[in-house]
Amino acid sequence: MADIFPFRGIRYDLEKVGSLANVTTPPYDVISDEEQDLFYERHPNNVIRLDKGKPTASDDSADNPYTRAAEYFKNWRADGVLQKDSTPCFYLTTVEFSINGQTVTRYGLIARVRLEPFENGVILPHEETYSKIKSERLELMKACHANFSHIFSVYTDKAGLIQTLKSAASELPPEVEFTDDARHHHKMWCIDDAPTQQTIADALKNRRLFIADGHHRYETALSYRDWIASQTPDFSPDHPANFIMMYLCSIEDKGLIILPTHRLLTRVSESERNTFVHKAEHYFDVQTFAFGKNREGQDQAQTKLMAAMQANPDQHIIAGYIKGYPQFYVFTLKPGIMKQKFAAEIPEPLRELDVTVLTRIILTELLDFDRADLDNETLINYTSSAAEAIEAVDAGNHDMAFILNAPSNKQVRYIAEAGHTMPRKTTFYYPKAVTGQVMNSLTED
Repeated sequence: MADIFPFRGIRYDLEKVGSLANVTTPPYDVISDEEQDLFYERHPNNVIRLDKGKPTASDDSADNPYTRAAEYFKNWRADGVLQKDSTPCFYLTTVEFSINGQTVTRYGLIARVRLEPFENGVILPHEETYSKIKSERLELMKACHANFSHIFSVYTDKAGLIQTLKSAASELPPEVEFTDDARHHHKMWCIDDAPTQQTIADALKNRRLFIADGHHRYETALSYRDWIASQTPDFSPDHPANFIMMYLCSIEDKGLIILPTHRLLTRVSESERNTFVHKAEHYFDVQTFAFGKNREGQDQAQTKLMAAMQANPDQHIIAGYIKGYPQFYVFTLKPGIMKQKFAAEIPEPLRELDVTVLTRIILTELLDFDRADLDNETLINYTSSAAEAIEAVDAGNHDMAFILNAPSNKQVRYIAEAGHTMPRKTTFYYPKAVTGQVMNSLTED
């Protein structure tokens, strides 16, 4: 099954950059333009310049965010800002954070993992991807020949590996420790002793890995491997392009949290907004929480809205907010609708997901989104914060917001094991794995 290996990671020299808080970021796909600016300003060696470089009006094939990233990467390594570890390691990390008033810790292991096509059933996706994003990430990999961020994957921990990792963490002080902008506290240990490495590899060897976050990067890595193989006459199974850097987390870890991913729609016409609720009543029972123009009234209505969603999360409840309408809506799917319409087309596990209801009934049936629209990231934006979704509509930045309950880890695993894929951006694993703690070269240097 999965082939897991220690590797010689490329890491920041803390004597040159200070704390990792100065140079690490969240993954590229959750960074706003404003946050990108802040990371650029924070430190000249911040990983943002590698993983999400800024475009300019004069960009061309010879000078663009990808070629500039390659130049930064080469120079930072030459200057010693980034240094490759002398011995192969597994990199054990923890992140301590607060959720729903409780403090929890999630354990993760950064390793090099052999790439496997999805059809082999070793590494499994659970979400669909966007074509444009994959093409952009491929250009970055072709220019830099490295992984700057890792794929976030989960596994079933039947061998009790998490206890081995906790023991390893308790025996030695961390090599790296820092607190990020979200006040999440990170620690990292380098596991370089052979017996522990073997224990880890053995525990994971017969496991399937389920991609939690990083589907675009994984599919891009498969394309990159094929690209390298096509121009490398002596390409071998041990070539670095056959592997990818992964962050591995036990599905039994109490710190493995899934947040919902709410939808924000742009370019929904006024006429579509005006008729939406009436059309939705054919499929949903609709409840409204009106608030007028009073901010306090809106806050109270929002509290009632979230309570209504959480009261019966198994009943396919989706909340909605429409620009120009001072009220929230709760749409509860009428019984039997999904089976009636999609029994022959959509497998049962997928029909049970709220995001499938949203995609097929609301977006496709009621708002006439086609496959090209669903693949267009400019038409649909995402946030894990219901408050942010509501504020985006209030500000006029989006026309409609749909607020969802989160799927469970059990649902994700069941759907992936069955060979199905969820609609794009179904899950938001929280917190995201940090970019820049460790990097992985895809060349034989």
